[in-house]
Amino acid sequence: MKKAFTIIELVFVIVILGILAAVSMPKFNQTKSFAEVTKARTDVASVRSAILTERQGRLIKGESGFIDGDKLDKDGLFGGVLTYPIASGIQLGQWSLKGTSSEDKAEYNYKADVGNILFTYTKVDGKFGCDRSDATTGKTCKKIVD
Repeated sequence: MKKAFTIIELVFVIVILGILAAVSMPKFNQTKSFAEVTKARTDVASVRSAILTERQGRLIKGESGFIDGDKLDKDGLFGGVLTYPIASGIQLGQWSLKGTSSEDKAEYNYKADVGNILFTYTKVDGKFGCDRSDATTGKTCKKIVD
């Protein structure tokens, strides 16, 4: 007597594996999106902290203002305040400079699954954030900055 699997047993195994794959794929995509938001939250927290640290250094020197928007990107994206600048790019989960920075403000795009989220740095108050009320990107913006 030979010991082997029948074709029906093999078909059942393949069907079960297909069902498992179909169930796990949406969860995988959700996990990927969650990881991208978490990375963006970390980047935003790092930049905000670095801006405040730079201001503390300026206060010690007797200067009361925040760093200029055009000096924020020395030696790479946010290299004016971060020890290791953030790598820029146009792919999902990456940052890019939007246009040219001025002394008073700088604008950045974060590529998310819902589109480019616009982040703005303003020298007047040292704030770095995005528009939470935007119809398409506001929900993801809230997840990143709140």
